[in-house]
Amino acid sequence: MTSQLPEVVQALLNPGIYPEQPAEIKLVQTQMSFVFLAGEYAYKIKKPVNLGYLDYTTLEQRRFFCEQELRLNRRLCEKAYLAVLPVVRTPSGISLGGDGEILEYAVKMRKLPQERMLSALLEHNQVSPEMLLPLAIRLVEFHTRAQTGPQISAMGTIAAIRVNADENFTQTEKYIGKTITAQQFRQIKEFTELTLQSKARIFNQRVSGGRIRDCHGDLHAGHICFEDGICVFDCIEFNDRFRYCDVASEIAFLAMDLDHYGRADLSRAFINAYVEHSQDYQIREILKFYKCYRAYVRGKVSCFKYDDPYITGTEQQRALEDARSYFDLAGSYTRSKPLILITIGLVGTGKTTLANALAKRLGLTIISSDVVRKQLAGIPPTEHRFEAADAGIYSPEFTRRTYDRLFTEAKAILNTGDSVILDASFINRAERIRAMELAKTENAEFLAIELNLDEESIQQRLNERLKGTSVSDGRWEIYHPQKQKFDAVDEIPMENHLVLDASAPLNEQVNAVVSRFV
Repeated sequence: MTSQLPEVVQALLNPGIYPEQPAEIKLVQTQMSFVFLAGEYAYKIKKPVNLGYLDYTTLEQRRFFCEQELRLNRRLCEKAYLAVLPVVRTPSGISLGGDGEILEYAVKMRKLPQERMLSALLEHNQVSPEMLLPLAIRLVEFHTRAQTGPQISAMGTIAAIRVNADENFTQTEKYIGKTITAQQFRQIKEFTELTLQSKARIFNQRVSGGRIRDCHGDLHAGHICFEDGICVFDCIEFNDRFRYCDVASEIAFLAMDLDHYGRADLSRAFINAYVEHSQDYQIREILKFYKCYRAYVRGKVSCFKYDDPYITGTEQQRALEDARSYFDLAGSYTRSKPLILITIGLVGTGKTTLANALAKRLGLTIISSDVVRKQLAGIPPTEHRFEAADAGIYSPEFTRRTYDRLFTEAKAILNTGDSVILDASFINRAERIRAMELAKTENAEFLAIELNLDEESIQQRLNERLKGTSVSDGRWEIYHPQKQKFDAVDEIPMENHLVLDASAPLNEQVNAVVSRFV
């Protein structure tokens, strides 16, 4: 409720105190800031909080960090960061700017278009590998000219990395059993220490080679806007040691975030572009370590947001789910072997929906038979070909070609050490055996996920699907022909075969799969 907000925040919800006189004010909260969206501009004030890793408890500290935010963000987003203004009390009330008793400081920014944020573009499937190339080049150039020196380089030493990691574990220990399991906590902690020991030579070379820089520090999809060039904003200003880091840690952050959006393919494309243009091939040797670290930090921040007394119940539940998903993802980077998962099920059982959700939680690349089939046919993904079950692009010969391509792409990804999920029906026993053999050849863990659903629900789902823009051509007319050709799953060992009720909530299905790897 508005009445529960601090006095200054309530005052800043009044459009009348802004110089632009906007029609309305919209308040957005983070765990550390109040952000006021006012027409073409946004104003941010810092919450008077001490979260351990930052301290905004005094007015002087908040002024200093507002000025830091302005200076540091102008490095990659100069046009958006405009000024720091005082919030003052005057005889006539609280005003923004001017003379009077200073109550707060606000960073004034030009509001960036939300629909052009990388996060929004990802949500609407509007990001291509080609879009990430100029971003990677811009970051290479930024990192090349970013400040370095003895004080900054010290933040890349093993001792400094261990301090940051230990702080993460200390600050999240109380969330064991709520957002992270005891096994995950132990597994990630052991992985962290083992990597620091086994790759000590590499970490030391990074320091001596000048790879530790004054970076952005919070490089995720929500802080990148594809508008008027590329604007990378909202860097970390509150704690130098989180911004002073190995450039490998910086780019691992965005790569991890792309994984979290279920787009491990874009993550690989971004890493490849950055490595190619920076010639920093050593990044690949410590990429999973830093991905794990960054995912864990995001999980920790979501935990802190969960405890924020100012957020709503809905926001609190979202924070809880975000924390769990980030900790699941962090755990996925600790595996010594890649994964190959396959879906098994008739049309309409929710294989693609589950594959998309699992990709986000486990950092998997999705290879979809629906997409591959239409690529081979040379038609747009959303163009429908409603043909008979054994005709056209659904003929046995074309289906064989589709599965051949699935396995070729999966093999290439597994060879890099990354994991995949093959989103296909796998109604044929021979193709399932082929998937198991691929896992064995590539020394990968294997799991077949079989989805079962009653016919009435399948028919209802398929009818609804036809109203949308799904890539799938699945419809009720091909359900029974497909069912007649379905080979019972009796060739896969129980430990590699998971049967799910596809009518269960999606989160329950995902948790059942994730628990197999925790």
